Amino acid sequence: MLLHNTIRLKGFATVCTVAILFLCCKDNYQRVGEEAATHIYPQGVAQNFTLTYTESLKELATKDSSETRVIAILKSPINKDFDNLRFQHKEFPEGLQLDFYDDKNQKSVITSDYAIIYSQTGIIDLQGNVVIETHDGKKLETPQLYWDRANKWIFTEKEFTYTNPEDGTLMDGEGMDFNREFTFFKAHKTFGLMSIKEE
Repeated sequence: MLLHNTIRLKGFATVCTVAILFLCCKDNYQRVGEEAATHIYPQGVAQNFTLTYTESLKELATKDSSETRVIAILKSPINKDFDNLRFQHKEFPEGLQLDFYDDKNQKSVITSDYAIIYSQTGIIDLQGNVVIETHDGKKLETPQLYWDRANKWIFTEKEFTYTNPEDGTLMDGEGMDFNREFTFFKAHKTFGLMSIKEE
């Protein structure tokens, strides 16, 4: 009987000791760098992505028949859709080409090496070799450009080169903003060659 109680007591002591060890052990290791980063995954990835924006020329009635016109065509080798996150956005890690059309169906083209479209704010952030070529030959080159789609306003604080063959203008500068049609253009700092026509 005494031997049986001793074995029980040793077993109980072993169980208590192991339980205390598990309860007292705590992970105090501070994770830094890549192992501490939260991995974020897109809800969808599209390859050879093409998106066509259209608008109706007149208000739609109860029947779905109306003439539409193409406003823009967005093309990219890859599109990552992060609209599953709190701050929704779409990423174009290999760049994009955006062809947009005015009311007369004249095409202008924007290209960049990388882009993010912020879904909630309507801002497009274009980065790396950003080039805008308008239908009438005007050309803007800059390393980064923002496009506010809601206000149809484009701006940058980076250096830029603007070429206007109509006026024979070649302008370099830093920081500028303008409307989508290039009818209003404000450069913050400029230097370069500009010819002014006398009337």
